[in-house]
Amino acid sequence: MTGISKRKRIWGWFFFDWASQPYHTLLITFIFGPYFASVASDHFMSTGLSEGVADARAQTLWSTGLTISGLIIGLGAPIMGAFADTTGRRLPWIIVFSAMYVTGAVAIWGVTPDGANLWFGLIAFGIGFIGAEYALIFINSQLPSLGTQDEVGAISGSGFAFGYVAGVVSLLIMLALFVEQPSGKTLIGLDPAFGLDAATREGTRFVGPFTAVWFAVFMIPYFLWVRDTGPAGTGRGIGDALGLLVKTVKGLRHRLSLSTYLGSSMFYRDALNGLYGFGGTYAILVLNWSITSVGIFGIIGAISAALFSWVGGRLDARFGPKPVIVVAIWGLIAVCVIVVGMDRSQIFGIPLAPGSTLPDAIFFGCGVLIGGLGGTLQAASRTLMVRHTDPATPTENFGLYGLSGRATAFLAPALIGLVTSLSGSARIGISPVIFLFLIGLVLLRWVKAEGDSEQWAGSS
Repeated sequence: MTGISKRKRIWGWFFFDWASQPYHTLLITFIFGPYFASVASDHFMSTGLSEGVADARAQTLWSTGLTISGLIIGLGAPIMGAFADTTGRRLPWIIVFSAMYVTGAVAIWGVTPDGANLWFGLIAFGIGFIGAEYALIFINSQLPSLGTQDEVGAISGSGFAFGYVAGVVSLLIMLALFVEQPSGKTLIGLDPAFGLDAATREGTRFVGPFTAVWFAVFMIPYFLWVRDTGPAGTGRGIGDALGLLVKTVKGLRHRLSLSTYLGSSMFYRDALNGLYGFGGTYAILVLNWSITSVGIFGIIGAISAALFSWVGGRLDARFGPKPVIVVAIWGLIAVCVIVVGMDRSQIFGIPLAPGSTLPDAIFFGCGVLIGGLGGTLQAASRTLMVRHTDPATPTENFGLYGLSGRATAFLAPALIGLVTSLSGSARIGISPVIFLFLIGLVLLRWVKAEGDSEQWAGSS
């Protein structure tokens, strides 16, 4: 790390959040996810299904893609982390998973409006998503090396805030220059850039290549300023990695705070990912918004996420991460109850006048809270994990953190898909996330706010 200052290392680390956030903002939540849902719904209606049934089928298909990706991520995350710790190298893995990210994002271009390539689109999306999540495990494992325990809360919050600003900027660019409205023009009245054909929705489909190029360009500061940090490798090969993983998992029985925190975060982060994965599709299928409206909704949510994450980082530094997490979860539960309780015609059973815009206004407000509280929750969760991380095996520990966030990553999409299928309603289908948040909140009761560092310190 000769010649690279601590400040540069921190900013280089921030740039991963800046580079990778558009995958979540543009692809999962606000452009590709809603576009995929609308294309799938139109495809199912063309087979003779009613709009309500077609919407439910579209949401179920999207949930299937997220479920399969989540299973792969959950099963592989701790193994990847353990392997990195035994070899002592992280950057080569970040490069490999970054290549997966870029490849999957570029391929999304092939999802055409006729619905002929729906499964191809899910596979391409899954490849990129798996790459993004695996890379994040290695990036998160570098957080303990960037500052003291008192500093990492603010660093984590600032990183998420920086990333959400990237989400806003990238979303603005897509809406202003590429995403076509029903008129064929973009939000500012232009034809889609680069001569893209609005009739075949090439402007919207360009979100994949755009996200790939954004990532490739803005990862340059990361690779220039961040080097492998942490302890040297303790072994070689997958056998040593699996041995380390088994040893660590067995050791969880002696670390009540860590094990319950991993369990808690497993449920509440799965619920949050469910909100991110289906928020845009809800707007398309339940409120009948356009992709442009969903994008504006996304801008508002991303701005609030940036502000809330920055403020949350300061609150984290002052009060610790656990109280911040608890408040954020309660806020998100309230939002979920509101979302499930309304559609275009009623709110909690109270009929609305035809054409009422009240559901739109309420959902925009929900977007502010989903973005803001979601960003705060993720940043504080990362900090609380640092308080439970053995400095001798940071990547493997964050591999377990990745496992807790992805071991049941299939659960929210699967439950949403199941409830959607059984109820025949895309709105009611969102309800399982409420119960996942509540389970996570209950488990937090056994998590120490200061972590359990004295236990691994005593065993080292």
